[in-house]
Amino acid sequence: MKQTVTNILETSGSARSFDQLDLGSGRTVILWENSGGRINYVRPHGHTFSFYLEGGTGVRRLDIGGATGHPGAVCVMPAEQSSDWEITSRFKFVHFHVPDAILRASYAHIHDRDARRLEVRESTFAHHPEIATPMFQMAQAAIQGDRLAAEVALSTLIAQLPEGKIIVNGGLSPQQLRRTDEWISANLSGPVLLADLASQAGLSEFHFQRMFTLSRGISPHKWVMSKRVNLAKSELRGSQTIAQIASSCGFSCQSHLTRAFKAEVGTTPARYRADVMK
Repeated sequence: MKQTVTNILETSGSARSFDQLDLGSGRTVILWENSGGRINYVRPHGHTFSFYLEGGTGVRRLDIGGATGHPGAVCVMPAEQSSDWEITSRFKFVHFHVPDAILRASYAHIHDRDARRLEVRESTFAHHPEIATPMFQMAQAAIQGDRLAAEVALSTLIAQLPEGKIIVNGGLSPQQLRRTDEWISANLSGPVLLADLASQAGLSEFHFQRMFTLSRGISPHKWVMSKRVNLAKSELRGSQTIAQIASSCGFSCQSHLTRAFKAEVGTTPARYRADVMK
């Protein structure tokens, strides 16, 4: 099983996490402190975005010639990107870790574009204010336990990520995706079947499943579940009971909503409501 950057730091013996926020679906914001040692990441799972909060001049990336860090530096480590680091002085930094499929699905949702168009570009000790600002906001949100602020900052970060100049083959057309999403939105309160979605695209269920996953980065089932949870998040700002929200968002019962919500968001509906209503 491949390790994440987080797994490697946790077992390094020199790095210490002092705050974190679980955003669900494998997305984590973690604040770290490190004062020495050598860290070698070998083809880690998932993407990692890093922002240096304090210090960093004693950090060198050895595999690219020994470039050194500084406060405010941004590093982007795409999934599977190996790297070798040496730390000789204390510094603090924040990491945002996200699985590839989840990042691409979020990109597709925010931009209404094919998920394969997202390009996660490697960057080391760069000046990227469009990444630095939301990363700093996520760090503050983790310290304060402010889940809503973290979600807003994350949406801002993803909205700034570049589109690669690639030729996309296969997948669903923009028109097919639009019809499918419109049908999902109109029917979230009830059952959504694969056959219903496939009919919107004029494809067989098997072909639709494959083409949809190519275009959105995740399966139709996971996409619909994400839509249901996002609707629940919106309704939790209102006065309905959680059981009523579960019904209006198409969940079979309150327990079903709670399980899906915690997996997607990293906390329960009740806790999320308490956090956003502070």
